[in-house]
Amino acid sequence: MATQTRNSADKGNKFANAGAAAGGFVGGLGSSLAPPINITINRTQNNGAGGGGARRPHAEALLPTPDFSSPAMVRQYCNTLRAAAVTLSIEVAMGSEILKGVLAAVPDPEGRAFGSRIRAQKVARKMQRSADALRDAAKNAAACYAVFQQEFEEEINRVRHRARRPQQPVMNWAQQ
Repeated sequence: MATQTRNSADKGNKFANAGAAAGGFVGGLGSSLAPPINITINRTQNNGAGGGGARRPHAEALLPTPDFSSPAMVRQYCNTLRAAAVTLSIEVAMGSEILKGVLAAVPDPEGRAFGSRIRAQKVARKMQRSADALRDAAKNAAACYAVFQQEFEEEINRVRHRARRPQQPVMNWAQQ
């Protein structure tokens, strides 16, 4: 009888041990794939001494002045916009993953299995959509310049040909 009780207890522990082993495996696997992340926050406080108060960043900090007086300036603006949008897209996507990881560590108040991960995913999904929108903005900036070249090809070529130096006469050394 004692052997039978011990066997039934071992069966119950068998599943508990399997769950613990799987959890340890998944936890160990997850930590080995995730790169170590260090977050540094620098906060500068301006008390208004010495001038006009706190300054806010503006569009000129990321983009050149929207002066479209030449094809080169259109190209420069589109390339700068594309580069800024790609960089921001990567930063926001990384922020989304970090946010998801941080929020997944918060325990679920109702104690549901994977409840905190589901809630974290719902929140991070909105930030990931922002990253996707920034990536699309980069694509559209590149497409903008391509369409500009197609639509105004005639005008661009007319100015290019006029701007070329006149061709110098070629000396024929064989003719003496």
